[in-house]
Amino acid sequence: MISSEKFEQSIQKLEALVKNLETGTLPLEEALAAFQEGVGLVKNCQSLLAQAEQKVDVLIKANAEGVETKPFSGSES
Repeated sequence: MISSEKFEQSIQKLEALVKNLETGTLPLEEALAAFQEGVGLVKNCQSLLAQAEQKVDVLIKANAEGVETKPFSGSES
């Protein structure tokens, strides 16, 4: 499942898909399937980056206020 993959794994798979698509040798159906998988990988990476950004924001805000840092729970806004 794509959503459970780590960022680095998703990026590696995405790079491989792009290289494969750039060759222009894939049949149309395979190219479309690869493109669709790539879109899913991009969405996964964007989601993981957004989560990391939220964690950084929580840490920066906590440190700026002189409060003890805590792990991001995902339910905070």
